[in-house]
Amino acid sequence: MNAKQKPSGIKRIYLAAGHSLRAFRWLIANEAAFKQEFWLSVLLVVGSLFFPFSLFEYVFLWCALLIVLLVEIFNTAIEAVVDRIGVEIHPLSGLAKDLGSLAVMVSVIIAILIWASVFVEFYY
Repeated sequence: MNAKQKPSGIKRIYLAAGHSLRAFRWLIANEAAFKQEFWLSVLLVVGSLFFPFSLFEYVFLWCALLIVLLVEIFNTAIEAVVDRIGVEIHPLSGLAKDLGSLAVMVSVIIAILIWASVFVEFYY
């Protein structure tokens, strides 16, 4: 497909949104870690609404959760590419998957630190 055949404008945005929703449905149906993180994020967002935080604090808290989901999406993409290349065990394949997992863990630690700091500030 050359540049003249590619959709542009609103049609491109519509098609991209469709691809994104398809990926989201796939993640919810097939990736247990993403599903758990997604529903925990929904629960935390709803729960946070019971506290009188500032707009900045809400955005800060919710962005921390979105970062965890974003990193989980990247981790799943890494795993999909590694699995697509081959099913044989290779040290670099294992390393790629381990690094993706580490990225998720770091994002979770960041989110925990952000949520803890906002709540500590709120109560003190």
